Amino acid sequence: MIQRSTHKQVARRQSKPLLGIAYLTSMLCFSLAFAEIVDQSKGNISLEPSKSFKPEDYSAGPPSDLKKSLNDYQEKKENQTKKIRIDLKQAIEEADKASVIDSAFDKTQANSFSISDIRAKALKNNLSIEVAKIDPAIAGAALRQEQAKFDNIIFAYAQQSNRDTPRISSDNIGIKSNDNDLNGREAKLSILEQNIRTTDISAGVKVPLRTGGTVTLSSPIESKRDKGVFGSEEYRSAMRFSISQPLLRNAGKTVNEASIRVSEFNQQAIQYKTKLLAIRIIAMTDKSYWSLYEAWAQLDVRRQQYRLAIQNLNMVKRRVTEGLTAAIELNRAEIGVADRMEALIIAETNLKLAQRQLRFYMNDMDTEDRQPNIINTITEPNLVRYEFDREKLLNEALSARLELLELEVKLAADAINIQYLENQTLPLFTLDYQYGALSPSVNNLGNVYQNTLNGQFSDWSVGLKFEMPFTNEANKGRLEEAVQQRNKRLATKQLQTLTVKKEIYDALDQVENNWQRILAARQQVVIAGLNYDAELKQFNEGLRTMTEVLETLTRLGEAQIKEVRAVSDYQASFVDTAYATGTVLGYSKLDF
Repeated sequence: MIQRSTHKQVARRQSKPLLGIAYLTSMLCFSLAFAEIVDQSKGNISLEPSKSFKPEDYSAGPPSDLKKSLNDYQEKKENQTKKIRIDLKQAIEEADKASVIDSAFDKTQANSFSISDIRAKALKNNLSIEVAKIDPAIAGAALRQEQAKFDNIIFAYAQQSNRDTPRISSDNIGIKSNDNDLNGREAKLSILEQNIRTTDISAGVKVPLRTGGTVTLSSPIESKRDKGVFGSEEYRSAMRFSISQPLLRNAGKTVNEASIRVSEFNQQAIQYKTKLLAIRIIAMTDKSYWSLYEAWAQLDVRRQQYRLAIQNLNMVKRRVTEGLTAAIELNRAEIGVADRMEALIIAETNLKLAQRQLRFYMNDMDTEDRQPNIINTITEPNLVRYEFDREKLLNEALSARLELLELEVKLAADAINIQYLENQTLPLFTLDYQYGALSPSVNNLGNVYQNTLNGQFSDWSVGLKFEMPFTNEANKGRLEEAVQQRNKRLATKQLQTLTVKKEIYDALDQVENNWQRILAARQQVVIAGLNYDAELKQFNEGLRTMTEVLETLTRLGEAQIKEVRAVSDYQASFVDTAYATGTVLGYSKLDF
């Protein structure tokens, strides 16, 4: 009595008030949390992917070429300083045509590639891209698995059992019968010795519903053969239909299709990630291409420096022989040749490293030991200046940057996951219905379905099932985790947006900075060439030493190196600008 009373009190206290309060409280809290997330997600930018960056689309006006910019720069400079009259004819003219530099790097024997050729090879052969291509295939397989969750299931089974039982004495029983002779009598039952063989066969189809329920249609057949004093042979069949449908938890298409939509978003996110990797490889390949261009140009400058040093040495030898110059100048000229030989060796090594880096991106390292294995750049730098519309470029970046696209689809997947987990906090309340049309047959299997559909024999049942955890903390904890995960992604998106803005503005400033470096370096080359020519004339007149001539030659070489680096950095800054928008340079015509 005490246990029964306690059980009634617990049922009275727990099943009604506590269940109702817990359910209403959890639904109110998480509905408010999800509503806040939905409000935040309304501010998300609708993102569309793009892959082409064309500078002219964002320029405030037509671009100006290098010649016009140099004229403007020179005019501006002349207005600020005294006008200088110069003669460029003999600035850096070679004096000794017979002097030839033997080198393993000959452009006439090199394999020439344009930048579009290099990009295509990188996309086709780069191993990082080959590895990343597997991820979309894995995501596609995972999506197909989720889409197959509603596949119809065909089932069949067969079972045969045999029981050979001895005679068994059973319990005493009382008989109640319409026959007065039997009514009220007592008897003792005994199970006779017998052999029972039973065969069960069933086949049917199970249909998972997108609403969360399951429909089953089957046709079982049972054969029972009894050998004994009262032997018999019976056949029974049925057409059975059953349906089970959740009404709260796991109910509805939105909940049951949530995993499919999440897999679709995950597949999109992986595709964006793979495309981002391809763009990153293309950007690094472009910059490596221009680094190789710079290495070739620096090698040309160092060769020119070496030739000029050889010419000076030959000139000094003649003047020393003729008695016009002191012998000490010969030593100074030889030191100048040695210094430039070292710079030439370093330039050749840098060219080897630049070519090897480019081959690495193209996965073409096998040609390292084969001849000819030299790569020459034939795409010329695009030396035009653009005045970019910064706001337009920024808006394009915010709508096309692949990191933002990836975050956007992950946020959408988080929202679906939150809806699903919110549903999981509901009680499990299921409606079950089953109906069977029965048909018996004696000693004849062929008549087993004869009376199945006439309604003579049938059985049916209707049931309700209720289930809910006592505290429901596990489901509420998973929902809270999903909410916080989405909040984290929202904060990450805000940080990424700020990062994109910074990268865009930094890239645009670098473009302008490198353009100004080109203009300044070009002027330095002109002035340094004139200064070298003047110092050389002064040396021939005995007013300068060879050390002073070599110093001006060094300044000429450094000015040329500065110009080469500025040109290469200018092209690289366009690559960085395109990458900051989530695109590649538009004239490449690549597809991936």
